[in-house]
Amino acid sequence: MNTENEIIEQEEQAGVAEMEEEQFTVAANIRKVLLMGYNGANNTGSEARLLAIIEEVREMVGPEVQITIPTICGENLRRYVKEEANLKIVEYPTVYFFALYRLVKEHDLILLTEGSCYMDTWSSCLLWAWLWVTGCANKKGKIVVAYAVDSGYLSPFNQKLVRRIASKTDLIITRTRAAADRLKSWKVNAPIEATADSAFGFRPDPADCDFLKKSWPETSAGVIGIAAVDFYLWPVVFRPFGRAKNCYRWPYYYSDSHQRRSDRKTLAKNYARFADQMIDTYGLPVALICMEQLDEPLAVMILSAMRRPEKVRIFSSREFNTSQMTSVLRSLDLLVTSRYHAGVLSLDAAIPQIAIGHDQRLRDLYRELELFDDYFLEYTSLQLFEVLEERAEKLMNDPDSQRETLCRNSQNQHMWAKQNPVLLKQLLYREHLDREVIL
Repeated sequence: MNTENEIIEQEEQAGVAEMEEEQFTVAANIRKVLLMGYNGANNTGSEARLLAIIEEVREMVGPEVQITIPTICGENLRRYVKEEANLKIVEYPTVYFFALYRLVKEHDLILLTEGSCYMDTWSSCLLWAWLWVTGCANKKGKIVVAYAVDSGYLSPFNQKLVRRIASKTDLIITRTRAAADRLKSWKVNAPIEATADSAFGFRPDPADCDFLKKSWPETSAGVIGIAAVDFYLWPVVFRPFGRAKNCYRWPYYYSDSHQRRSDRKTLAKNYARFADQMIDTYGLPVALICMEQLDEPLAVMILSAMRRPEKVRIFSSREFNTSQMTSVLRSLDLLVTSRYHAGVLSLDAAIPQIAIGHDQRLRDLYRELELFDDYFLEYTSLQLFEVLEERAEKLMNDPDSQRETLCRNSQNQHMWAKQNPVLLKQLLYREHLDREVIL
């Protein structure tokens, strides 16, 4: 006769076997997955998110699942994502409605993978693409999930669109609690869960761990990083014509005016002065880190305005992949960033950092990292660079004052990010059970 413990163990084994069988059935129902996001822009953060999400989808659904990645620039996307038998890159036109409708119709599961999903900071055209895909998926009875995304400023009109269309999403997973709260405040009534960014799951190539020192031996004693953003390019607007240098992809153009060009020059000069001062004070070189290719023109302007350009080097996502760029970020003594993912990808190495922000994403991240009050600076502040110099001096002289906070919150972010595939799997399991009941 079996003992009580043996009976319990047998029941547990039977339960595990049943769950594995159910999960196999769920996976069998998901044969084709569409990853809809801002892909192919030579953007380090987007690259890290996409690679991590591809890995999570394969682990959850199975390596045989067919993954499709849409893009308007396949050449850039193929730099870091290799097409395989079960992974396909599909280019679509900038006037995207029919092409995206067709892609949605052909897939079983649609994941909105763009981090800046529910905001029009960059362009309403991007927001409308994510909402169009959501509406198409709902109409065709497809499962659509916003996967570790963000929310931010929306015009009143776009708030109404998000309230109506995002509410049709089967599950919205946000990467901060503040993003979830904003969606709820807009009365989006889809199921909403708050976790952390998928990029926390990105694993750099171990061969790149000393990439910075190998490629730039002068950094062996230390280096200061600046991930600057040209705040004066946005929003991208839809227009039939404009300056060729301002064209992102026709018919989308970056914002431009005499005042914006003047403000851009002032920003570059202030960064150049700050970088020169850091070089003079600490004797360390400065890495200008372009997390997206479009950051390069501002980096060149900064470099051109410096007294000590020989102590500076530009590292761009156009030239280096995410593993290499992450190695650069994790090799710094200090990071000054306006890029969300520079903060995210440097966090595991507890790199002391200061943010200069212009949108809600960095504000929310720095609140969750417990850095907002002391180390988040608004780019419109009249005393921006005076305060930056003060904060930088504090961290250079006492980096440990921030590192304990960074280490603790890095662990928290990783813990929350691991919930993303768990939440998705639970949704698919519920959908499978509902389908079984109907049948």
